[in-house]
Amino acid sequence: MDNPSLAAHTPLMQQYLSIKAQHPNTLVLFRMGDFYELFYDDARKAARLLNITLTRRGESAGQPVVMAGVPVHAMEQYLARLIKAGESAVIAEQVGEPGLDKGPMRREVVRIVTPGTATDDSLLDPRAQNLLVAICKLTTRDGERYGCAWMELSSGRFSLLETTREADLRAELHRLRPSELLLADHDGAPSDLGFDATRRPPWHFDPASAYRLLLTQFGTKDLRGFGCEGMDAAIGAAGALLQYVQDTQKSLMPHLSGVRVEQPEEALILDPSTRRNLEIDRRLSGELDNSLLHVFDSCITAMGSRALARWLLRPLRDRSELDARYGAIANLLDHEREHRRLSAVRDALRNVADLERILARCALRSARPRDLAGLRDTLVMLPTLASLTSHLEAPRLQTLTQALSPHADLAAQLQRALHEQPPLTVRDGGIFQAGYDADLDHLRALSENADGFLLEMEQRERAATGIDALKVGYNRVHGFYIEIGKTHAAKVPAHYTRRQTLTHYERYITEELKRFEDQVLSARDRALAREKQLYDTLLDQLGGLLQPLQATAQALAELDVLACLAERALTLNLARPELVDDECLNITAGRHPVVERMIGSAFVPNGLCLDKDTRLLVITGPNMGGKSTYMRQTALIVLLAHAGSYVPASAARIGPVDRIFTRIGAADDLASGQSTFMVEMSETANILHNATRRSLVLMDEIGRGTSTYDGLSLARACAEHLATQVGAYTLFATHYFELTQLAERLPGIANVHLDAVEFGGSAGEAPKLVFLHQVKAGPANRSYGLQVAALAGLPTRVVSQARRYLVELEQQPPAIVTGATATAAMPPAASPQLPLFQAPSIPAETLRLLEQIDPDGLSPRDALDWVYRIKQSLKH
Repeated sequence: MDNPSLAAHTPLMQQYLSIKAQHPNTLVLFRMGDFYELFYDDARKAARLLNITLTRRGESAGQPVVMAGVPVHAMEQYLARLIKAGESAVIAEQVGEPGLDKGPMRREVVRIVTPGTATDDSLLDPRAQNLLVAICKLTTRDGERYGCAWMELSSGRFSLLETTREADLRAELHRLRPSELLLADHDGAPSDLGFDATRRPPWHFDPASAYRLLLTQFGTKDLRGFGCEGMDAAIGAAGALLQYVQDTQKSLMPHLSGVRVEQPEEALILDPSTRRNLEIDRRLSGELDNSLLHVFDSCITAMGSRALARWLLRPLRDRSELDARYGAIANLLDHEREHRRLSAVRDALRNVADLERILARCALRSARPRDLAGLRDTLVMLPTLASLTSHLEAPRLQTLTQALSPHADLAAQLQRALHEQPPLTVRDGGIFQAGYDADLDHLRALSENADGFLLEMEQRERAATGIDALKVGYNRVHGFYIEIGKTHAAKVPAHYTRRQTLTHYERYITEELKRFEDQVLSARDRALAREKQLYDTLLDQLGGLLQPLQATAQALAELDVLACLAERALTLNLARPELVDDECLNITAGRHPVVERMIGSAFVPNGLCLDKDTRLLVITGPNMGGKSTYMRQTALIVLLAHAGSYVPASAARIGPVDRIFTRIGAADDLASGQSTFMVEMSETANILHNATRRSLVLMDEIGRGTSTYDGLSLARACAEHLATQVGAYTLFATHYFELTQLAERLPGIANVHLDAVEFGGSAGEAPKLVFLHQVKAGPANRSYGLQVAALAGLPTRVVSQARRYLVELEQQPPAIVTGATATAAMPPAASPQLPLFQAPSIPAETLRLLEQIDPDGLSPRDALDWVYRIKQSLKH
């Protein structure tokens, strides 16, 4: 801070600096009339982030006050920009009464807005979760335990889990992708989690105090009902979250009425690399378009989109839950064909507002009038929606229908109370309809009908006084008055009191006019105050109905997701998967849903068959031939099936799966000092250590980051380990054609390939390459590397030169050339390395000499002679 000495400052700046001292690392927006001002370093940062003017006005402590401000009416849009930049803001409002406070008007912090606690629509992406996450690490007698708790304050969702593995914790963090992460401010907290952290005092994570805080919030005697009793690490994290939102919101949070426990084994485990490679909710580039979620999200409501994202990011293993989702989708599809009921349900959902976030703002008392209008319209629509779903027979849909409680009394009250299109804010007035409140109607009438009263009074006073020129008027300085020319002074009644003297006129006031003036001048302010009172009463009433309304919101979100998945099944030609107990992964005519959408032409479907006898497929074929697409589509089909969705295939029969691993592509991790090959090996090590027989493993081009024979050896060893020791369902793509021989040497391994054909090439032109994108049994016979290079645009001269080098290399001894093409451009003078599978070639003369040796009858001198003779034979 520029001016650290508090006493030397003006009273206003002392007030600001006192608030700033309590929030040294947070931007303070200090209300001054029609602006929120920032001072000193805060002003400099805000000017840079918001592109607003930095000024210097007045002095405090003998120095100019550096400041920057934003208008009150536009504060939310500037606040949104700060939150998007990762900043937090303290809102200090004027709470004193003008003229009553000694010195400057008093300010107090009314809320603190941080990236993880934002609830206003202008600060949030409507279709994305905004999560606040806390991590707590405890060291126990049995080892270390990690607790993770997360909260979406804008919807009231509150969850936690506990694990003993830091790797699982990191996987969960990458699933949640927090907007803000809370960690204890001491060395024992996990570090390098991949997200910026807000540090909090260690005692906020103390399990005992956290336990008491949770009991107070939920109003319970213990936590057994939530299933988290004894989960000390998770409770510590949950308590830290709750303490943080209490500190920032400065209000009660009745919508946080419970916590949900998630067990890691309930869902398929996806590590960060797998989530990234499968592009579930965003592409590798970070963009949202053309991700799996983008293709599947046709939800009508924002809360449906958020629920669908949760389903895709946490695919479940509970078959009964998944079968319930499949059954609901099938039921919707059946009724769409017969009665177009699916379309009717989706049309009805178009009248549903974001009930989850509206209710959260009602609980936090930050709801705006149009939030309540959205609640009203949603409740009015519920009977129509429930009548549609009541005809659906699926058990899950029947359960959702029961949860669509009509809330008829509340709907009727909101219809009676609110204008059809209420204003944006309470301070604008005009929220309530005429007839809702008699006092409000009277105050409005006073304000709106002043002209009529004045005209009527003027006519009445003219008749009573006989002064035809009498006028009743108003100005801002003196208020209402009766104006009479001085020529009529003798006719002025005694009960008129002189208010103002002009050159030719006298202005008077009467008791009646004074009473009317008091009423009219304060009528608008009193009407606004009455509306605020009525609005607060309405929020109080909603506070008592939060839990049943939240249950309705959750039912609407799930119904939207199921209707979305049914619509996607129709539009994308998806099939219902079959989950079985057998060890199998059988897919008929599978497709990659994102690639199919992007190419805009006929997608070539491919099948897959893995079972207890065949566990690993070695996949060969040219680059761009479709190997990676084939592998990824298999993982996405499994993932979609475990999210409860139909899948892009003609049929899919899927046995138990516990995890999905991918090792596809790699990049340098310069921040950690890891090369591409080190990243590749780290990811491979994670798979080999943690995969089980029920895991799905995708391995692409293992060993390509090092020398040919090192890489080939590593690839072979990894494939053998997966096939013989782990037994996971494995797709192993490679350009090492030598690995295709594994199918002949080891059980459980089979070869498949994606083919390509060449055509043309006459009259000196290079042949054209066509990728068939079709998976066939057996190994590929060529890589078509030069053809792909030509397609990529390499200069013709370079490709032609490479083709000549290829011919030379293919004429080298087998030790240098592997498969149908060279795997390394080794110079002729280099010492050849031994092939991985082929035994070394031994000259016949050497073998004849070896057969003549009697090791037991050799003297040391004879043995030495034989060594020289064998060495001599090898030179010929």
